[in-house]
Amino acid sequence: MKNPLAMALCASALVCTTGIASAQQKTTLTVYTALETDAMKLYKDGFEKANPDIEVRWVRDSTGIVTARLLAEKANPQADVVAGLAASSLVLLSQEGMLQGYEPKGFQQLTSNYSDTARPPQWVGMDVWAATICFNRVEAQKLGLPKPETWKDLAKPIYKGRITMPHPASSGTGYLDVAAWLQMWGEADGWKYMDGLHENIAQYVHSGSKPCKQAATGEFPIGISFEFRGHQVRKSGAPVDLIFPTEGLGWDIEATSIMKTTKKLPEARRFADWMASRDANQISSTWWAVVAYPGIAKPLDGIPPNYESRFARNDFQWAAKNRSRILAEWSKRYDSKAEAK
Repeated sequence: MKNPLAMALCASALVCTTGIASAQQKTTLTVYTALETDAMKLYKDGFEKANPDIEVRWVRDSTGIVTARLLAEKANPQADVVAGLAASSLVLLSQEGMLQGYEPKGFQQLTSNYSDTARPPQWVGMDVWAATICFNRVEAQKLGLPKPETWKDLAKPIYKGRITMPHPASSGTGYLDVAAWLQMWGEADGWKYMDGLHENIAQYVHSGSKPCKQAATGEFPIGISFEFRGHQVRKSGAPVDLIFPTEGLGWDIEATSIMKTTKKLPEARRFADWMASRDANQISSTWWAVVAYPGIAKPLDGIPPNYESRFARNDFQWAAKNRSRILAEWSKRYDSKAEAK
């Protein structure tokens, strides 16, 4: 006769062993990202629910830091996939031969303008983000500051010391601003404008979100930021107006790419498939006014219906090719006001 206790112990051990084996069977996919932390959990949970045998390990930092890290690791890449990184950065990685082409399932349903034109594409768009000025109307009234309408308004002496902006070497938002001004006005006039703006900047911070958060708290009344964060601070009740300068908005695309050196290609492709899916785009539409999957985006508080039509001309190849030169020149001129890291 079998001992019931022994049988129970065996059953328990089998359950434990099965659980350990199941955990061991999971493949860990290392994904470098610059996604906002608000969004990372939702993407991870959604993907892992659809792919229970794969675990996402995020490695997150701001766009400039992630880009620099990937370039520094070129000889010994650590990432399997890059997701939520600026297309201008991914074009640079592509120029360095670090990415591999892959057309995810459902790709033909996505807006073609927001992905790589190569076939198969080396990067596939998720959503678009663009420049926005966050303006604290309460603090501005106390200080007697008029509401700016244009980029060039921000260079007026009345705003001296009242503006914060993302550092373009750290922040993708900062770089899309600088790249847009240089493309809109030409290099001579673009640098001249930034010289004037610099006189009014209190601090260049290492996050695209932080200037809008500073405006929301009243630490500084004006923050050059982007619409995702502007929408969030308005939703929280902060007295912030979102301004979309009439000259045009710098913009970029959050996108997904597979690293050429990944040893987990089937899993990486499944991740790329899911990031291009309707489910993933519905997550994106929680915060973004423009997503890659047509018909998913919905109106967001503070963002105008014609928002997409306000985007400035943006040559991603030019922005990638000239990135190092532009950042070196920018740092030489303006780094004296950079926030300490």
